[in-house]
Amino acid sequence: MKKLALCTSIPEKELEVIKKECDITICGELKHGKGNVTEDMTKEECMGHEIVVLGDEYAGTDTINAWVTSGMKFIGVAKGTPVTVDFDAITKAGLSLSYTPGRNRVAVAEFTIGLMIAAARHLTLSATGLSKGEHTGPAKENILDVPDIKNVTFGPLDEKHPFTDYGIGFELYGKKLGIAGFGAIGREVGARAKAFGMEILAYDPYMSDDLIKEFGGTPVDLDTMLSESDIVSIHLPVVDSTRAIVNKDWFSKMKPSAYLINTARAAVIDQKDFIEALENKVIAGAAVDVYWEEPVPVNHPLLKMRNVVCTPHMAGLTTDVDSWSGTMIGEEVIAYLNNKPGKYLWKKR
Repeated sequence: MKKLALCTSIPEKELEVIKKECDITICGELKHGKGNVTEDMTKEECMGHEIVVLGDEYAGTDTINAWVTSGMKFIGVAKGTPVTVDFDAITKAGLSLSYTPGRNRVAVAEFTIGLMIAAARHLTLSATGLSKGEHTGPAKENILDVPDIKNVTFGPLDEKHPFTDYGIGFELYGKKLGIAGFGAIGREVGARAKAFGMEILAYDPYMSDDLIKEFGGTPVDLDTMLSESDIVSIHLPVVDSTRAIVNKDWFSKMKPSAYLINTARAAVIDQKDFIEALENKVIAGAAVDVYWEEPVPVNHPLLKMRNVVCTPHMAGLTTDVDSWSGTMIGEEVIAYLNNKPGKYLWKKR
């Protein structure tokens, strides 16, 4: 029996197959709970196992080398981008790295569409304002006693009207959506946006034009995507070539009426340039779910901007995501046990 250190859940279907050939040791966050594990704890618990399957646990150079020395021959990370492990150390040891690309593609795609609607129609601004008492009428003793009025409205469209204060927004239908990074998540966003009647302009230098077209997008260069899109949605991984790639050069090429949506990673955006573009109305607004430091500092300028929708890194988390990632990483373990190559192998761009 092979020894497997398991730090993330795997669905019973795949787990039953794995149990036939492996003695499983529960380790890491699967044993101690989310956020309760240090790298030293993970390193010690996974020592001496041929197969190591991680979730959000960290494993740097020393940890990887120690595991290899103690007999590790397979490592998997149940994350969409395995930035928590030292890939160079894994490669130097002659091993490949299995991961779970697109595990939360549906979750992020649905959330991205939600942010697009929220930004386009000023949903959070108006909802928050109303709950704070803006544009409301006087208190009533009997709320259920309503006047007999056929056309119920918020009153005359003057300077005090919520439409004037919050803005009336625009429809997604007929607009152009620029997608930067047409991978698993970008394609899912595109499919849902097309259902809203949007045109998809996809920029992805790593994907062929034919494949982009196959998934419903129109392949374009970066300048075309930026200059023609009404909304630009970012779906780029954080690698050396993408850090702060979304900068003032990008913003200067976008429409002044355009919105930027980011459910990827904040590191791909130049923070200073982004704030200045929003403050100076180089672009109309944005919706972001990720930040350069998390939790986001309470005094961060984005939190105070009326043209920005902010959510606390929620896009990729649903009650379904763990099942998707567990199934994928379980299939990778089973492939290893059957001496077959993995399907989901990380390659650094």
